[in-house]
Amino acid sequence: MARRKKGNPVHGWLILDKALGATSTQALGAAKRVFEAQKAGHAGTLDPLATGILPIAFGEATKTVSFAMDGEKAYRFTVRWGMETATDDAEGEVVNRADKRPARADIESLLHEFTGEISQRPPSFSAIKVDGNRAYDLAREGEVVELAPRIVVIEELRLVETPDPHTAVFEAECGKGTYVRALARDMGRRLGCFGHVTKLRRTRVGPFCEDDAVTLDELREAADPANGGDIGQFLMPVEAALTDLQELQVSQQDATNLAMGRAILIRGRDAPVASGPVFATFKGRLVALGEIEKGALHPTRVFNLAG
Repeated sequence: MARRKKGNPVHGWLILDKALGATSTQALGAAKRVFEAQKAGHAGTLDPLATGILPIAFGEATKTVSFAMDGEKAYRFTVRWGMETATDDAEGEVVNRADKRPARADIESLLHEFTGEISQRPPSFSAIKVDGNRAYDLAREGEVVELAPRIVVIEELRLVETPDPHTAVFEAECGKGTYVRALARDMGRRLGCFGHVTKLRRTRVGPFCEDDAVTLDELREAADPANGGDIGQFLMPVEAALTDLQELQVSQQDATNLAMGRAILIRGRDAPVASGPVFATFKGRLVALGEIEKGALHPTRVFNLAG
């Protein structure tokens, strides 16, 4: 007899507004406990000193996490000039200092160099694995960690304000794998004044934005039976992460075949012109993710959702 899974079979996306100081794992665990969910995962780690959008996938939504993680992200961050730290944020030891402070015009003239496809060396204190170990674990143990540069895409980088000569506030829209801390470090070096991030807030992950977000305190308050205990209101559907994919509505028979892992033929007016990834639904219920090739939909992921 199969062991019964602990918790409730919760399915969908929760867009959590992560608080300052919490790790992404801690925030995930807290949200999972509120929902008493069987299974959960998050789409993209946020540093403890960062706040903002942390999409959490419950149950069958975990099968769509990669689509959220691959989406464009947006950040608002503050850079402190004059000091570079070991961690590229306010938590680390100061490793370089400078008396110079950049003029606003100098900062603005530099932005184009950090827009588009750029080569970026990730921070030594990052979650990237080196020989099976996290880089930040090696760095904390005193090892010198030099990660290889990688190509990242920064769609837009804006200087929002310069509150004083020591600080500048930016907004960035960037692709997967971009480190804002590395961006601050490299701009500081290029300006000859050094720099590190003092505040960082993620404002968007793929289709998920601040308007969708709820804090852990708000979630706990709503979960209180005295307030109705209605936390389901904060759940978005499993397919919420699939906005960049085409939807294909299928018949009951085709839905059954897809759920069993079988390819189906796409016929008549429902036949898409393009090939590539799609998600299939039957009467509004998500059935499968798949690839259309030569007139057939081949399922790559199937979903077990009541409906």
